[in-house]
Amino acid sequence: MAIINKGKTFANGEQLTADKLNQVIDNATFTTSAVDNVSTQLAGEAIIVKDGGVTTAKLNDNAITTAKIADANVTTAKIADANVTTAKIADANVTTAKIADANVTFAKLTDVIDDDTMATATDTTLATSESIKAYVDSAPNFTPSSYAGGESVTLPNGLIMKMGIEPQSGATGTVTYGAAFPTSVVSVNITPVDTLSRSTSLAITASSSSAFSWISDSNHTAIHWQAIGY
Repeated sequence: MAIINKGKTFANGEQLTADKLNQVIDNATFTTSAVDNVSTQLAGEAIIVKDGGVTTAKLNDNAITTAKIADANVTTAKIADANVTTAKIADANVTTAKIADANVTFAKLTDVIDDDTMATATDTTLATSESIKAYVDSAPNFTPSSYAGGESVTLPNGLIMKMGIEPQSGATGTVTYGAAFPTSVVSVNITPVDTLSRSTSLAITASSSSAFSWISDSNHTAIHWQAIGY
């Protein structure tokens, strides 16, 4: 099938002249058979390349510059995910206005971890708010987390505080802890509950991880005591 319409048709026996030859060429046009309407098409008397004729394989990487690409022609549909790499994106070109919220998904973020134990944390990664909350919630805390009248409270660093009130019915006494310190006692302090003279002697005579003893030269209503250990 002819792909060119002749600029002049000769009749049998017609004399050939230079002017007639020029007409054949100068007035010639392309027929629809010259294009496939997929990769090429007719535009007036010219053949132009359609979008379908521009493939990645046919483009030289060095020929594609920012100046040659109109912003309006860069659409999500025309960019393959595999071709979008950090190395190919200039920091100055990444603006909030150019990033659609729907395109920012956790799967596309490589520097954000979702790790409740923070075992994979590094100095160059961020963490999800859920992971941060889960890690903080599971980190060492005061035990119990709220005071409800118990004898003992354990601090996050493992130090244990015990406290209570002991009635005094004589000049001496012993307080046995509800649960002994696992390792050792660090210190024990006692103070009188009533308003008897504070100059009276009230002292610790013995102390262990499970109990302490005290002595006083005055009979108080009761004594407050605090013990610290681990």
